[in-house]
Amino acid sequence: MTTLTRPTFVLCPPDHFDVSYVINPWMDPAAWAKRSDELAAGCRQGWRELAEALRQAGADIELLPAAPGVPDMVFTANIGFVLNGTAVLARFRHPERQREEPHIARFFDDLAKRGLVDRVLPCPDGLYFEGFGDAVWDARRQRIWMGHGPRTSPEMASHLHDIYGVPITPLELIDPRFYHLDTALCALRGGEVLYVPEAFNAQGLAAIEAAVDKDRRLIVGDEDAVLLGANGIPLGNRYICGGISEGLRRTLAARGYKVETPGIAPFRLSGGAAYCLSLRLDHKSAAFARRQAA
Repeated sequence: MTTLTRPTFVLCPPDHFDVSYVINPWMDPAAWAKRSDELAAGCRQGWRELAEALRQAGADIELLPAAPGVPDMVFTANIGFVLNGTAVLARFRHPERQREEPHIARFFDDLAKRGLVDRVLPCPDGLYFEGFGDAVWDARRQRIWMGHGPRTSPEMASHLHDIYGVPITPLELIDPRFYHLDTALCALRGGEVLYVPEAFNAQGLAAIEAAVDKDRRLIVGDEDAVLLGANGIPLGNRYICGGISEGLRRTLAARGYKVETPGIAPFRLSGGAAYCLSLRLDHKSAAFARRQAA
């Protein structure tokens, strides 16, 4: 059984982070190159602020060692999905990120040896899966919202259901800017769901509306969408994100959430923000927790 008793996140320091290729519409290597030293320093400082915000919120942090040649490994949300102590490893669609996979496999093997995860499973052959980037755990509804299309294969929905035995709600992503589900949807502790409507097709929007009461649906408008305002880390009554409008900040505050914004804006040049930069290890379904307690 996993030994985790506190919220625990995997972070990877941005020691080798840069924007040197293009695999999503946010990425602009030329813009990065013009200010690379300044932006790299900003990323390092912002990453430290994010780590401190998590610690101040009561979380523990495990570090995935950075490595040269894999700049996007800093976005640890994509390296796998963990629920009930069982990890499913990523298989990346783009060759640029496939180079991360040996590092990720070694890291999760180490987590298993240390008792921080119980099982480590591969992605099935022939499928793509980009971890928490496309599989968002909704503790209030005891389900996984699963994005597919740009990165993750739709067949992963049935595979994750077989492993975890929880409901899966597939959502097809149709806007290239929102290439992972975590850029367009976030499930909060109180049952609110932040979401960017234009990221989803009609069936996906209908699925969100069917599962989430109207007063819990918080639409993320254009101003916040381009700030990746839906890509935040919900932790208790805190919402830790890289950018947010004053309007959305007030909306969340009125519902009891404290918004924190570490200085991670430079990561948006690669299409990532707070949630992208973290992977949570301690999520448990209610049924699993009951079995553990029995």
